Amino acid sequence: MAHAALNRASLAARRAPKRKDLALTRDKLIEAAGHVFAERGYRDATIREICRRAGANVAAVNYTFGDKMGLYTEVLRESVRATQTAVMRAALDTSLSPEETIRGVIRARLMSLCGGAHPDWGFRLVMHEFSHPTPAMARVVDEGMRPIYNRVRKAVGEILGLPADNETTRLSVNSIVGQILFYTFSRPVLSRLQPELKLTPEQLDRIADHIADFSFAYLKKVGHGTSHG
Repeated sequence: MAHAALNRASLAARRAPKRKDLALTRDKLIEAAGHVFAERGYRDATIREICRRAGANVAAVNYTFGDKMGLYTEVLRESVRATQTAVMRAALDTSLSPEETIRGVIRARLMSLCGGAHPDWGFRLVMHEFSHPTPAMARVVDEGMRPIYNRVRKAVGEILGLPADNETTRLSVNSIVGQILFYTFSRPVLSRLQPELKLTPEQLDRIADHIADFSFAYLKKVGHGTSHG
């Protein structure tokens, strides 16, 4: 019995480094793939180049992710997960008022898009995906984006006094999202039009407040000035 326990302990000790190595390889592949997919897009990126940058064997992609699409999907998921910060989780607290929820989501989304864990390749990756959508986007939207979108839609509807699926509610949410994305996708243009505008954390805070205040002015007018907090 003692011999069997010793064997199990020895087996567990041998497996631990292997699991650690696999996790390290997985992380390296995702990081390398993020850069390659961002530079070339899904169709032109090659597994060989990704593995070369990651210092991994080509077979590691199939072993870890199944295939190229599996790797690409996980890279997109990682980019979305980087936006699920503590600030975003706090903004989705169901005890908050609609205004607090919307203001918190705006701030969290601006911070993640303009200064997140992968602000460089994450931004370019999304640009490629928007230009040339792949099947991976549907899964990422459903898993990472839809819950936040639905929560904001509910909050906006409460301020308007309209159902979450009302057209005015949806258009209002789209306008709020559009203001956030403007600072993400217009950075190359903004840097020339407004070179003094630096997207520092402090500046992003001020932009977030402006977007929220600007949006609330319309929402409360359409919603007959009703306020929830």
